Amino acid sequence: MLCRDGKPSAPGGAGFAALAGWQGGTFWHDKCMQNFMQMIVQQEVAMQLQLYKTLWGHTGSYADAVQQAQDAGFQGIECAVPAADADLDALARALDGPSGHLPWIAEICTAGSYVPERCATLVQHLDSLDDALRRCRVLAPVFVNCMGGCDAWPLARSLDFFRGAMALADKHGLTISFETHRGRSLFNPWRSMEILDALPDLKITCDFSHWCVVAERLMDSELEAIALAAEHAHHIHARVGYDQGPQVPHPAAPEYAEALASHQRCWEQVWAAQRRRGYHTTTLTPEFGPDGYLHQLPFTGAPVADLWQVNTWIAATERDHFRAVQALDEAV
Repeated sequence: MLCRDGKPSAPGGAGFAALAGWQGGTFWHDKCMQNFMQMIVQQEVAMQLQLYKTLWGHTGSYADAVQQAQDAGFQGIECAVPAADADLDALARALDGPSGHLPWIAEICTAGSYVPERCATLVQHLDSLDDALRRCRVLAPVFVNCMGGCDAWPLARSLDFFRGAMALADKHGLTISFETHRGRSLFNPWRSMEILDALPDLKITCDFSHWCVVAERLMDSELEAIALAAEHAHHIHARVGYDQGPQVPHPAAPEYAEALASHQRCWEQVWAAQRRRGYHTTTLTPEFGPDGYLHQLPFTGAPVADLWQVNTWIAATERDHFRAVQALDEAV
C-alpha cells in the first residue's frame, strides 16, 4: 500500500503509524514493531462466544429446534443422543438443513437418565457410555457433554470412571466434557476439587447452579473451587441457581439480581482461564428447563415463565456480558 509520495504506508493507517513510530517507511524502534505485532495477534485470536440452544423442554421436531435456534442467533443445538435409529436419522437430517450444517453438542447420561440408577456398577456406567459414544460419532458432534458417575461412589471409583470414560472418548475419536451435576460424581465443589486435582486432563462442563443447591449457598465463598473448575472448563451451562434451588423463577427479576451476578462472576473466571489456555472459541448453553426446575403456581400448575423467552434472555444477556468482558480486557 502506497502513500501519495510513493512511500509505503504504515500498516493500519495513520493511527498505527503514530503508535508504532513509523518514519520514512521503516520502524525506528524494534520494540514498536513488537508492540504492533502483538496487537495484531491479539486481534486475530480474540476468543469468540458460541451459543447453543438446549432441547431440554423442547416439544417440537429436531427440524423445528434447528430453525428456532438459527432464527434466534444461536450457533448450534445441544441435546441427548437419540436412542432410536429413526430419531438419530431425523437429527442428522435436521442438522444438515437447507441453511447448511448446524453444530451439535451431544449429551450423554451414563447408567440411567439425569439421576443414575443407584446400584449400577462402574462397568455398567462405562458400557452405557461406550454404546452412546458409538451411536453419536456418526454425526460428528462438536463434543460430548456427559453426566457421568454417581454421587454415592467413593473417590477411587469416581476416578476409575473418569479414567475409563476418557479412554473411551479417545477410542471413538471424540472430545468429552463432564458436567458438574447433582447425583453425579462432580456433584459438589469439594469432591470435584479432589477429582480435578487427581486428573489434570479432565474437561468439565460448568453448571454451577447444581453446586449452589448442594452447598446451599452461592459460590462466592468457594472461590478456590471455582478457580480450579475454571482451569478445567470446556463448556458452560448458563442456568442461575440459588441457595434453595437449581433455577431461579426468572433471571431478570430484581430479587435474583445477586444470584445472576454471582454466576456471571464465575463465568468470567471460566472465560479468563480459557483465554489463558489458548481457547479461540468458548461455548455456552442457556439451560433453563422444566422437570421441577421451572417454578409453577400451586393448584393450577401454570408456569411462572416461558422457558424459551428465559433462555433467549440469558443468551442475549451473556452475549452482551461477554462483549463487555472482552472490551475491558482489550482496554487493559
